[in-house]
Amino acid sequence: MSTPLKIDFVSDVSCPWCIIGLRGLTEALDQLGAEVQAEIRFQPFELNPNMPAEGQNIVEHITEKYGSSAEESQANRARIRDMGAELGFAFRTDGQSRIYNTFDAHRLLHWAGLEGLQYNLKEALFKAYFSDQQNPSDHATLATIAESVGLDIKRAAEILSSDEYAADVREQEQLWITRGVTSVPTVVFNDQYAVSGGQPAEAFVGAIRQIINEAKN
Repeated sequence: MSTPLKIDFVSDVSCPWCIIGLRGLTEALDQLGAEVQAEIRFQPFELNPNMPAEGQNIVEHITEKYGSSAEESQANRARIRDMGAELGFAFRTDGQSRIYNTFDAHRLLHWAGLEGLQYNLKEALFKAYFSDQQNPSDHATLATIAESVGLDIKRAAEILSSDEYAADVREQEQLWITRGVTSVPTVVFNDQYAVSGGQPAEAFVGAIRQIINEAKN
């Protein structure tokens, strides 16, 4: 008998570890197959909620926020690039890349969830930012990305030009913060169990099997 599994994947579209964690999770679900009936819902988290529209150079930002040197930042990007390659994802960020505000991307993701295309849009946003070096705060860029996964481009532009879904996103952000989420990715199963960080598939398989066993007892 398949065990229902509600999965809240709390993340930001400018977080490389969120991609690694998502790939680990989806690989785990593939391995578990019919053991679980999983439903993934992406929940918003902004790593840089006060980032201005023009963004900031990635090396400058990492140095200011974490105290890392340019060399440490480069080494970390290389490590992430190698991990991504193993998972079939191309990280192409370099020392000239920029960090952007992602609030409007989260508003589109909220809408995409209502349209049943949230997973598709999340993957497309990850690719646009990390692989194609696009700006996830630019409205025209966001509308085009939305269209690429089957969403209506005019409706996307309409949402972006208004405050639609802004209150919903802020409410969800605060909800997860009050539940103790301080870093991403944080993956919450059945509102009870959390796994944090860009974990490999085996970590998720172990956690999910434990949840399945507890549900049977």
